Amino acid sequence: MSIEKVRAFFREKGIEDRVQEFPVSSATVELAAQALGVEGKRIAKTLSFLVGDQCVLIVAAGDAKVDNAKFKAQFHTKAKMLPHDLVPEYVGHAVGGVCPFAVKEGVAVYLDESLRRFETVYPACGSSNSAIELTIPELMAYADTDAWIDVCKGWQEA
Repeated sequence: MSIEKVRAFFREKGIEDRVQEFPVSSATVELAAQALGVEGKRIAKTLSFLVGDQCVLIVAAGDAKVDNAKFKAQFHTKAKMLPHDLVPEYVGHAVGGVCPFAVKEGVAVYLDESLRRFETVYPACGSSNSAIELTIPELMAYADTDAWIDVCKGWQEA
């Protein structure tokens, strides 16, 4: 089970006790925000794409949307999300619980600039009813990110 892989990952880091599981679904930004009692923009959603034959995860703020032109400029290909049924095979977590922790080998993880405006964010932990609060430096360390990128729109604050 994915949540157990993520718990084991965080156990090694000494922060397993910070993983939260809910009696309700947190599979979408809106549901996660309700379960946690926070604004949706602070949910760190993990989106899965296929770039060539490689799986790429982009962790973005809950209010951000992928900008196709920025994505193409970054990855030199059109944004193509993984079909739901292939996500567990490529990533190791099912849709609703996809996160950048304890993923399959070869998966590239990127953090979108939309996250930098927060002190802490809430990514999922491998199941559709889990999350963990992490500082941005913790997210960078635990996500084993390849880089910060700017591929989203709709989040910039006036």
